[in-house]
Amino acid sequence: MSEPDKQQNESRRVSHPVSRFHIPALNELPADIRERIEGVQEKAGFIPNVFLTLAHRPDEFRAFFAYHDALMEKTGNLTLAEREMIVVATSAANQCQYCVIAHGAILRIRAKNPLVADQVALNYRKADISARQKAMLDFALKVTDQAYAVGEDDFTALAEHGFDEEDLWDIAAITAFFGMSNRMANVTNMRANDEFYTLGR
Repeated sequence: MSEPDKQQNESRRVSHPVSRFHIPALNELPADIRERIEGVQEKAGFIPNVFLTLAHRPDEFRAFFAYHDALMEKTGNLTLAEREMIVVATSAANQCQYCVIAHGAILRIRAKNPLVADQVALNYRKADISARQKAMLDFALKVTDQAYAVGEDDFTALAEHGFDEEDLWDIAAITAFFGMSNRMANVTNMRANDEFYTLGR
């Protein structure tokens, strides 16, 4: 990176901080957290700001990413792209800029589709996705806005699209987990990395 580019990046970092909370230096972090962050950096080429923001509280960092991985990296009837689709749609409903941008990038990569994340974020009902996926997102949005109203009719409707009870648990758990994540991202004023905007385009 050229010196002017470095100066521009530093200026942007100062004028647009990662979080309103203190971001610890990598060398200040417990070894396990530092190793995880460095592993992500090596794989992605940058450190997603969620890792830096949550490193503010190491115990919560560990708990957050353990549950994240349990939900988002598992095999099952929901594809990895569909899991990201749930995050993008519900994060848009919760007006979480960080999660829409970051998980939109992951969705584009996992779906191998440069258009799908924008479509899902703006209006999944008009997106170029399957009827099965729209039913999945209907349920996720109901969990987001009206979890108290979820009933047997929802289970029946999803069963018609081939979802079983474990799938419904997954959809609900992903929605609930990212509902928490969306709120923390908004409260911390977590900024999406510039790199996310162009990934998978």
